[in-house]
Amino acid sequence: MARVQYSKLDRRHFPKIYLFLLPTLILFAMFYLWPIIQVLFTAFTKWDGFNSPKFDISNPFVNFLQLFKMRGFMPSLKNLFWWSLIAMTLHVGIGTLVGFLLAQKLKGWKFVRAVFMIPNVISSAAWAMIYRFIFNKDFGLLNGIIRTVNPNFAVNWFYESPAAFWAITFTWLFYAVIVTLIVLADLMAIPQELHEAAEIDGASGWKKTLKIDLPLCRNSIGTGVILSITSRIAMYENIALTSRGGPGNDTMGLAVLLVKSINDYNYGLANAIALMMFVFGILVMLLINRVFRMNDPVY
Repeated sequence: MARVQYSKLDRRHFPKIYLFLLPTLILFAMFYLWPIIQVLFTAFTKWDGFNSPKFDISNPFVNFLQLFKMRGFMPSLKNLFWWSLIAMTLHVGIGTLVGFLLAQKLKGWKFVRAVFMIPNVISSAAWAMIYRFIFNKDFGLLNGIIRTVNPNFAVNWFYESPAAFWAITFTWLFYAVIVTLIVLADLMAIPQELHEAAEIDGASGWKKTLKIDLPLCRNSIGTGVILSITSRIAMYENIALTSRGGPGNDTMGLAVLLVKSINDYNYGLANAIALMMFVFGILVMLLINRVFRMNDPVY
């Protein structure tokens, strides 16, 4: 009887809950849903950004055909594949490892956490500019260190192949504080009783980590993989402020092609690229969600 009354009480509060959510729903519709609908429509039209979009019924896929013919498109897909692979392994792996180390609460762990977070709060645009000086051919810090061993060493990192690809990768690879914080929150939420029961059964520290902590953190690790890969899909500042997609198209990205299309007043093509990036993001989310079984109960 009490359960029925509680259920009725909840239903009476539903209108208030929806009213409370209404401003958020309006903002979501204005700044997310409506732009997505516009992208879905204008991706199949010819649009220069000034005149009304024109839909060509005889060739609705003209923007996508043009996209596949662009010189930088296939290299951008290849780069996205390798960057995604590096992101889901090394980038997420570094963030997860730091999270597990911080969860041990060793001496000075709060200081290490603060120091690890400082570089991550700097914007990617600022880091790109910093790395332009670190990787500078003539007076860069990296080349200066290498010249202490090899005086003739001179690599123009952002403008030589294949060094440019790895130079771009280093601008984001080690900054995984978001992954660390998500994993650390999951580790802190694990009931201590599970560890105590494992110790009674004779499990060592590494066994507890592999058999208890790691499986129970699959949702946070999966979330980190999704965030990391989708960040690579939308990566722009790291490329535009350093290599600008070169040398050739060795460091080209979809976001760079999108901005280039906007600068060329080809908004239809730009939105076709945006639609492709959106679809890639949805596919990544669905795939990682399935691989990590993120809809299954953890406990």
